[in-house]
Amino acid sequence: MPKFLIQATYTPEGTKGLLAEGASGRRAAVEQVVTGLGGKVEAMYFAFGEDDLVLVVDFPDPVSMAAVSLTVKASGALHTRATPLLTLDEIDEAARRQVAFRAPGA
Repeated sequence: MPKFLIQATYTPEGTKGLLAEGASGRRAAVEQVVTGLGGKVEAMYFAFGEDDLVLVVDFPDPVSMAAVSLTVKASGALHTRATPLLTLDEIDEAARRQVAFRAPGA
């Protein structure tokens, strides 16, 4: 199952919701969204600094991740970044593939 790193920053409105609901309430909401699309939350951490929230999630396909991303961003409560994560075996496979490429100016 494809794995994604999600980094999020709360907007002022989102932060107000977090303060009212608490971290455990947000965890339950995230679990509901992810499992509702056939995924799994591997890890969820709150942070401070550039990101307020960091998650590692599994989804059955990239389209499910895109659907969640669009819905969350449309809410206006969070700014998010989703990064696909690859296993060591996937990178080894990618390294073995031949790619026809010519660098600019070469």
